[in-house]
Amino acid sequence: MRALGVDPGTRSFDLVVVEDGRVVWERSIDTVRVAENPASLVEAVEAAGPVDIIAGPSGYGVPVTFNQEIVDPYRFALEVLLLTRREDLTFGAKLGELGIRVYEAITKVVVELWRSRLPVCYIPSCILLPTIPPYRKVNKLDMGTADKMASAVLGVFDQSERYGINYGDVNFILVELGFGYNAAISVDKGVIVDGLGGTLVQTGFLTIGPIDAEIAVMGRKWVRSDVFHGGVAEICGKPSMDEVLDGYERGEEPCLTAVEAMLDGVEKSVKSLASPGAVREILLSGRYSRSPRLRRLVEERLSKIAPVRSLGNLPGAEASKEAAQGYAIVGDGVAGGSFRNLIEHMR
Repeated sequence: MRALGVDPGTRSFDLVVVEDGRVVWERSIDTVRVAENPASLVEAVEAAGPVDIIAGPSGYGVPVTFNQEIVDPYRFALEVLLLTRREDLTFGAKLGELGIRVYEAITKVVVELWRSRLPVCYIPSCILLPTIPPYRKVNKLDMGTADKMASAVLGVFDQSERYGINYGDVNFILVELGFGYNAAISVDKGVIVDGLGGTLVQTGFLTIGPIDAEIAVMGRKWVRSDVFHGGVAEICGKPSMDEVLDGYERGEEPCLTAVEAMLDGVEKSVKSLASPGAVREILLSGRYSRSPRLRRLVEERLSKIAPVRSLGNLPGAEASKEAAQGYAIVGDGVAGGSFRNLIEHMR
């Protein structure tokens, strides 16, 4: 069984092939390149060699849906996976919004994969899982996109393997520190039981996070691309985390306040998901979890709650992001491969 996972990140699309529980092929493609030439991703998929299933970029997720079940791939991608309107995409693209480029890329890729008749399936986000109680879903939408769900799946496998425990004994909180968003996902007894997606965790690198309802009504008008504004990068007027942290370490405003707001948001999110004494560990993932300076700041706060470590990789993985590996695991399990028992457990 060879399963390929596609993780659509704000910065890059990562592709991973898993065979017999190991990563055997990896590739990363710049998101802007994919948006401008979606065929480049299909070419990369073909370069990976024959695969039995592809877990495609799934955005806000769907119940497992296969390529042949899709009638209109453009509307499926835009309105179902991305919960977006055509005019939002067009407007954001005209403004050159980086965040909208990933929406544009996903939409085009879904169409290309459909045209290519490849064995693609699309997978759920956290809120669609039956393991999260309905009362936690009230007035929620973003409890963790499909890529966050996929990272959590990798986390269940990782903790089970690391400590030699059954899936039913796995317990952790996953903290994603991404280029666009931060997120926190709670796993108990090896299943996802709660989550705060990127628009529900205060002040990401790009995103504003959750918006005070009073601010929302005062703003009068919001557009889709507004979710990619108001974060640390915009507050500081700096395009990279390294520059932001340089300012923070020098005690310069507004970087000092912006970084503290982000760290506070991550800490509060984890505390809101944690039952006292019940969290085995906190797992860090995402692009900025690999920044030593930011990681140190995050660990200083979160280690008071539970032990903190990086989310582990599958055997054979060298460069791919955690979510891409998770996508491949889900695809493999859906198709009855070596991760079938894991996916059946997580439902």
